[in-house]
Amino acid sequence: MAPEKIVRIGCAGAFWGDSVSAFEQLVTLEGKNLDYIVADYLAEVTMGLLARHRKAGDASKKESRAGPGGYVGDFITFVWKRLCVDIVANGTKIVTNAGGLDPLALKEAIETIAKENGIEGLVVAAVTGDDLHTRAEEMNAKGELLPFNYITGNKDEVDRYPGKEKKNLSLNAYLGAMPIKEALDAGASIVITGRVVDSALVLGPLLHEFKWNPLQDWDQMAAASLAGHIIECGCHTTGGNFTDWELSANSPHGGYANMGFPIVECHVNGDFVVTKPAETGGLVTVGTVAEQLVYEVLDPGSYILPDVILDLRNVKVTQVGKDRVSVTGAKGRPPTPYLKCSGIYVDGYKITADLWIGGIDARRKALAVGDAVIKRARKNLERFGIDDYTDVRVEALGSESTYGPHSTALDAREVCCRITAVHPEKHGLLLLGVELAPSATGNAPGITGGGAGRPHPSPNMTHYSILAPKETVPAILTIGTGDQQIIKTIPFSGPTHAKNQFPPALPAAPLPSANSSEETVTIPLIRIAYARSGDKGDTANVGVIARDPKFYPYINQQLTEASVKEYMGHLAQGKVARYELPGIQALNFVLTRSLGGGGLSSLNLDRQGKSYGQMLLSFKVKVPKGLLSNL
Repeated sequence: MAPEKIVRIGCAGAFWGDSVSAFEQLVTLEGKNLDYIVADYLAEVTMGLLARHRKAGDASKKESRAGPGGYVGDFITFVWKRLCVDIVANGTKIVTNAGGLDPLALKEAIETIAKENGIEGLVVAAVTGDDLHTRAEEMNAKGELLPFNYITGNKDEVDRYPGKEKKNLSLNAYLGAMPIKEALDAGASIVITGRVVDSALVLGPLLHEFKWNPLQDWDQMAAASLAGHIIECGCHTTGGNFTDWELSANSPHGGYANMGFPIVECHVNGDFVVTKPAETGGLVTVGTVAEQLVYEVLDPGSYILPDVILDLRNVKVTQVGKDRVSVTGAKGRPPTPYLKCSGIYVDGYKITADLWIGGIDARRKALAVGDAVIKRARKNLERFGIDDYTDVRVEALGSESTYGPHSTALDAREVCCRITAVHPEKHGLLLLGVELAPSATGNAPGITGGGAGRPHPSPNMTHYSILAPKETVPAILTIGTGDQQIIKTIPFSGPTHAKNQFPPALPAAPLPSANSSEETVTIPLIRIAYARSGDKGDTANVGVIARDPKFYPYINQQLTEASVKEYMGHLAQGKVARYELPGIQALNFVLTRSLGGGGLSSLNLDRQGKSYGQMLLSFKVKVPKGLLSNL
């Protein structure tokens, strides 16, 4: 009997800017043991940076790590030029979205370097069709660009296409895994994409390897998508950003200085094991994997992807060895008829200025100085007949400004006065920048410096999400070169149903049994839970996972929509929705209008909600004293 086929996939990048040693680690330490290496370079912020580079073109005077047309140049510089011979010798295939806004240009660059290194017969494919920038107005006129909401049924808070009056830089649809699968079916060793859902980088190879039926094997495709979700943020699942951070920082083989990048070992039924290369830092545990499972998730019963809807609620994670965690129980159902699209437009300009201030009353001094700078800048605007600022914000960093009423550092003696402002024109912000330095002699004592010097305005890029019908966005596959090149249109096919966005109901999660005589203690949530938070536009999510199933009823009882809204109310300006994940004894909270507009345009210090999970872990909960005996 032939041994069971196991496909091993490593992830060498979570975003553009991740460690440049990631590919080298996997190629060197794993060698021929990896069937695929995937790398996710594209975040919402990244698309804005690439779009700005594309618009500047040859006129830009700044050095850029983006390639011509807007691909991720780091893939060429740090990966392909240095490692192409070893990658090809190992027989490892590469699937990456490093193509950004121009996958065809990156495909050509890869082929050129391969030829220079004597590599013959390498088949490289590019997936395009996601870029809707030039089609946006036409599609909008036809009613094909539809509103998007972050909480199903919440019609009060939706993103819409901003219209041609805004300076649109980019609009890209999130394509699925089928073009990747077809590229691999046709013999490609490297598949370059633009905007696809992150998990498609793993689902595509597994559809190819296991020959699943993409029109009916929903559970397997859901599991493969979950594998992609677990590893697409790189070290997030191997101890990075982990609540119990010291376990990772001080782990063997270098800890934080040598973090291992994740690997999934995938089975034909969809189950998989998460691990990392031996002799690397970090750790793979139930906690690290569970935290990544809830990262940047909205409704865990409806993780809507182009090829399948993933239901995470009954997924189970189990430690099966040192740095080995088994993940089972993903369920899938047919997708909706729509693709999510991500757009960027420019809404004026933004400036951020910093002043370091020390001494007694540092926070109060910082707020007074910031207020004075804004007032002087507004006087300048009046002198020159210029309109007021669109938005301004002053924060005293170091005094736990993000914590609002929960701050315990109001008496900090060293803070940074951060002043951020938005204006339709650059010169309006320059009139603010010139008022920074005078504060050193004309304002509060203890001002020690102005950060990196006089600040300069930059475009205020704003992100939005919308939907487009799948039939309007076919993928285009380009594979091979010269006379052997094939260009193929790949429309979406298969069953879809809009009502599938609503997940089936689950039994209610348990609540603690009533026992009035039981002695209780009040403790911070971190004693009994892990947490991780992330962002989707102007919406944040916070996943809270019980450290032990015995704590879950108490977390479920006390962390309600109302209590979280009250605790996070200084940040959460919209709705708070709560979802249950009984499989990992977790709750997921979705907070709309909580990031000041989102990662690109927000004036907040935490523009992506990365600290929100840590903040909620200070929430006080009551638990029976006897349950804490082992903590």
